[in-house]
Amino acid sequence: MDAMFHLRGGALQVEDVPLQAVAERFGTPTYVYSRAALTGAYRAFESAFSTALAAGTQAPLVCYAVKANPNLAILNLFARLGSGFDIVSAGELARVVAAGGDPARVVFSGVGKSAEELRVALEAGILCFNVESIPELHRLERVAGECGRVAPVSIRVNPDVNPNTHPYITTGLNENKFGVNHHDALALYRAARGCNHLRITGIDCHIGSQITEIAPYADALERILELVDQLAAEGIVLEHVDLGGGLGIRYREECPPSVAEYAATIARVFGNRPQRLVFEPGRLMVGNAGLLLTRVEYLKPGPVKNFAIVDAAMNDLMRPALYEAYHEVLPVVPRTGDACWYDVVGPVCESGDWLARNRSLVLAEGDLLAIASAGAYGMSMSSNYNTRPRAAEVMVDGASLHEVRARERIEQLFEGESLLP
Repeated sequence: MDAMFHLRGGALQVEDVPLQAVAERFGTPTYVYSRAALTGAYRAFESAFSTALAAGTQAPLVCYAVKANPNLAILNLFARLGSGFDIVSAGELARVVAAGGDPARVVFSGVGKSAEELRVALEAGILCFNVESIPELHRLERVAGECGRVAPVSIRVNPDVNPNTHPYITTGLNENKFGVNHHDALALYRAARGCNHLRITGIDCHIGSQITEIAPYADALERILELVDQLAAEGIVLEHVDLGGGLGIRYREECPPSVAEYAATIARVFGNRPQRLVFEPGRLMVGNAGLLLTRVEYLKPGPVKNFAIVDAAMNDLMRPALYEAYHEVLPVVPRTGDACWYDVVGPVCESGDWLARNRSLVLAEGDLLAIASAGAYGMSMSSNYNTRPRAAEVMVDGASLHEVRARERIEQLFEGESLLP
């Protein structure tokens, strides 16, 4: 968790705001973000590449991956810092525009873009479509022709590099649905060159998420640059090389490379090539800049396990149920006394509804807990399962609190439904 989350006066706080004050004002469960942590993560990424890249190399374009956390306040903050955006739907594009982002700094990824989504993005004037299949290339050519436009394209190439992460979040292996096979990429570029309504601008790859080793990035870039050179030999000169995102953060005992190490490796392999580098970091920007604040409802002892039943659930934070992901659990006001081993679980009617297992904690009913490192893929993957309103979201800025998303009301959850006549 970022240093902006710390103990002071015997209680956990975010920047200069005690988490008890957040709970008193906004209730629980609530996602809490640090503006300083978000800003620091973005600037650290930019600074690392500014230092590492060879003199004369173009400054990279950082395109924040909206799927990691699409809150408008977060998108607006990154837009103010100069960020571009990586989107995977027309809905995410609408969020970027509503947050003040520049469509000309947007790349559109994803394997299933509809014709309407392509049309909307074309009319918005995005930077590039990351094309992931031959049928998508043909559809984009048709839609661009109907719109009287020329679509900027890169091909998302699957380099078949194993990033050694959870199988659900690998994206660069031949068995994954993403991208086109490394050996088929040249043929797709040749097909794109023959299209009247497409303009080839770059090449793209993305090998996975929560990657904690640096070697897979170097391997993937080397394979991509081989293609760049083969394309140049055929007269197809690219403007940018998009390396995606995926660099991991620390949730527990992981030791991901630092951004500086990552930048140095990429710079060494990339050299002084003329193309602009593009990156799509998501988790790295927001993961450790947010937590989920929840309250203990009941302590339930059992013959095999003890349960701390809290008011947050799998619908609020899906990662533990989906990936068996680890999140640190921190008492907001630590107690002294004899610890017990607890599974921290929610009220949802599923045995898979757990946030943490086998944690040694000193607890009482009513205590506040902070589920750490929940800024990425927390709120963005949340749902209304069991007709539960989604959590509020709050941004801390120094000593100030800003509600950046109000807690849903139960009535909102079925206002679009109707009874039979």
